[in-house]
Amino acid sequence: MMLTDPAQKYRAFPQVDLPGRQWPSNVITKAPRWLSTDMRDGNQSLIDPMNAEKKRRFFDLLLKVGVKEIEVGFPAAGATEFDFISGLVRDGAIPDDVMPQVLTQAREDLIATTFESLRGAKQAIVHVYNAISPAWRNIVFQMERPQIRDIAIHAAKLLRDNAARMPDTDWHFEYSPETFSTAELDFSLECCEAVMEILQPTPDRPLILNLPATVECATPNIYADQIEWICRNISRRDSVVISLHTHNDRGTGVAAAELGIMAGADRVEGCLFGNGERTGNCDLVTVALNMYTQGIDPELDFSDIDEVIQTVEYCNQLPVHPRHPYAGELVFTAFSGSHQDAIKKGFAAQEARNDLFWNVPYLPIDPKDLGRDYEAVIRVNSQSGKGGVAWVLQQDKGYKLPKKMQADFSKVVQGLADQSSRELNAADIGEAFEAHYCLTGEQPYALIDYHESGVAGDRIFTGKIAHEGGERSISGRGNGLLSSVLAALRDELGISLEIADYSEHAIGAGSDVNAAAYVECRTPDGRTLFGVGTDSDVATASVKAVLSAANGIAVRG
Repeated sequence: MMLTDPAQKYRAFPQVDLPGRQWPSNVITKAPRWLSTDMRDGNQSLIDPMNAEKKRRFFDLLLKVGVKEIEVGFPAAGATEFDFISGLVRDGAIPDDVMPQVLTQAREDLIATTFESLRGAKQAIVHVYNAISPAWRNIVFQMERPQIRDIAIHAAKLLRDNAARMPDTDWHFEYSPETFSTAELDFSLECCEAVMEILQPTPDRPLILNLPATVECATPNIYADQIEWICRNISRRDSVVISLHTHNDRGTGVAAAELGIMAGADRVEGCLFGNGERTGNCDLVTVALNMYTQGIDPELDFSDIDEVIQTVEYCNQLPVHPRHPYAGELVFTAFSGSHQDAIKKGFAAQEARNDLFWNVPYLPIDPKDLGRDYEAVIRVNSQSGKGGVAWVLQQDKGYKLPKKMQADFSKVVQGLADQSSRELNAADIGEAFEAHYCLTGEQPYALIDYHESGVAGDRIFTGKIAHEGGERSISGRGNGLLSSVLAALRDELGISLEIADYSEHAIGAGSDVNAAAYVECRTPDGRTLFGVGTDSDVATASVKAVLSAANGIAVRG
């Protein structure tokens, strides 16, 4: 049972004493170095860890996306991990511009095995860590600060000595004061400085200092303060790469990473779509595409986001959530009528402008940049409005309904959605449109052929129509084609209509172009009817549109 006074059990995380903090005013201007830990941190959090085939498939995906630093595993964990990593080296599967990384605990035998797994590699990063926070010192290890620092020092010496015995590989080193975010900052700094003293990094050969939020226990601004504090106080800032490794226990792993970059970090570790222990690691896709929408090249390529999703889901056996930022099935989809109307108008404005700048309401990124199309941007259910219905018809059939006709047809769709209690797809909407405006099936009045004659201001329409299973000839006189058609309907069939509005547009392009015509008609008793017609000839399309409205009277009374 939740406590009415949580302070009896939980303590608020302390603030960081950081006068004049700079990160709130900073902006992200370039991509960080990216490290994917999908094959290590992500893999160890799976119900069924990836086998060699899945790991290789994931590795190839990361190469295709453009990740240049990949934590390929924990080779001392067992033969499966060791064999996979050594196999990548043996098979020449690691491109020259990609840096494989391996993780090890700060133990002599494990470090030796780790180096051996990469024997023959052109270059590699060996990542060593030891937990330093009070909870780990007091509860897990029962050690004091000097003993914990000595573990880090001993590990650094082992990195140095093992690398010296294998000079054919260009070795790089990473040290993580594990549980950094819940440790004292001065002790984190002390451990990092001790490791630096052994490894002697330089600006040309920097040491990666990874500062993990192993368990997210505070708001992301606290993490940013911690990162800026380290950046300010580390002795050789130009000789270290400050790396972030955030988790998502509070739901702000992405925010913590972004604020950490603003605070001075150079590198971000995480997983595609945020897989990882507990609530997950930093989501690299989201962080990268957040940058992209701010005009920054993330140096990662998600042009085919669906292929990335399919591969990750296959390898992880975990679904990508339909509301996942940028990648989810529904993130570019609007069901709400007001949202649909705004998006529809945004696309129209985008098309009318002569620049490339993206400015469509509710869509922070162009779906096409990620390989998605516009068909799924607007989907229709009982919450949808006229704009959404019109959008679906335009995308599926090419119709650009006049505003009043949108309102008329949306009532039909609303009734269908309420009746079916489900989402309506493009086929549902198209069939309803054709049925309501009598474009298919049994039509009371269907045009077979017609002829127009006369002079300007005095036109005669002579037409042949299908009616009640047979053919019937009708004719009428007016000052134009449509007025003569209306006269024929009135004099020959007793159907009286006036045209209140008319519009037309092309459907398609080139040799396949057709014309669509729309009429808004009124009856003598004040009712409004709409009609639509399509044909390769615009005049014929307009005649069909008038007959469509007349069919509405015949069908609906």
